[in-house]
Amino acid sequence: MKHLFLSIFLLLFAALSFGQTDWSWWNDTHGWEEGMPGWRNWIVTSPGYLGPNALPVPEVKRGFLTTKAEFELTASIHFHSGDPTQDISGRGYFPFAKGKIAVEVYGVMFEHYSYTDQIRDERFSRDEDGEGYAIGDFYFSTLIQLSKDRKFPNTLLRFAAKTASGGNLDGARYADTPGYFFDFSFSKDYGQTESMVFRPYAMLGFYSWQTNDEENLQNDAILYGLGTDFEKNNWRFTSSWSGYHGYKDNGDRPMQLNFELRKDFDKKAIRIQYQHGLHDWLYRTVRFSFLWKFNMKP
Repeated sequence: MKHLFLSIFLLLFAALSFGQTDWSWWNDTHGWEEGMPGWRNWIVTSPGYLGPNALPVPEVKRGFLTTKAEFELTASIHFHSGDPTQDISGRGYFPFAKGKIAVEVYGVMFEHYSYTDQIRDERFSRDEDGEGYAIGDFYFSTLIQLSKDRKFPNTLLRFAAKTASGGNLDGARYADTPGYFFDFSFSKDYGQTESMVFRPYAMLGFYSWQTNDEENLQNDAILYGLGTDFEKNNWRFTSSWSGYHGYKDNGDRPMQLNFELRKDFDKKAIRIQYQHGLHDWLYRTVRFSFLWKFNMKP
C-alpha cells in the first residue's frame, strides 16, 4: 500500500510540475503580454518557418503510371546551418484497373531535429533547447492515367490530401493543419532504341493548406515543375526544377532543384536523391531509398 501511495504522489507531482512550465523566456523573447493572441497564432504556417518536412514541394510526376506496385523505405539527411534534420520515411504505391489508376500513400515516420536559438526564435518555437523528435504528416493520393502512348503527350492527374498527423507544433516542425493539392503532369518519350529513352516532362497544379491566420484561414499556391529523364539499361538519371507560389509571401514560395539516380532490378530498386533549396526552403537534402516491387493481383 505504501508503494501505491508513493507512486500516486510521484504521478501527481509530475503532472503539477508539467502544468507549471515556465514560459517567461518565450514571453520575454517575443514581447508577449496578457491579452495578446496565444502562442499558436504566432507560428507562421509556411515552409519558410517550419521544418523541412512540414509543407514540402510535392514530387514531380512524369505523366504516366508504372505497372508494378512498390514499397519504399527512405533515410534522409537535411543539411542546414541552423536546423540539421534526419528522418526515415515510407511510401506505398498500388496500381490497379490495368494500370490506369493508382493509389499512393507516404509520410515521415520518424524525425530527429536540433536547431539553433536563432532558428527557434525566428519560428516562434516553444522548444527551448531546440532538439527533439517528431512524427510527420501522412499523404494519400489518387492518380489517374488520362493519356498514354499516343500522339498526345502522356497525361496524368493526381489528387492528394495532407493529414494533420504531424507532431511537435511547439517545436514548429509541422503545420498541424490539413491541406490538399492536385496537378496534371505531361511527358513524351524520345529514343533511338528500346534500351535508351530521353523524356522531358512538366507539371502544373494547385496547392492549398489551412493556416492559423484568422483573417485568411487558407493559403493557395500555384504548383509547378519541369524536368527530364534519361534512361538506359535499367538506370535512370533525373533532374528537375519545382516549387509552388503562395499568395501571402510569408515564406510560402519554396523552390528547389532535384536530382535522382535510380537502378532497377527485377523485384527491387535503389535510388539516391539530392534536393537543393533555392527559395524559402533552404535545405540541402540527400535521400537513400530501397524499393521492393511486385505485381498486383488482377
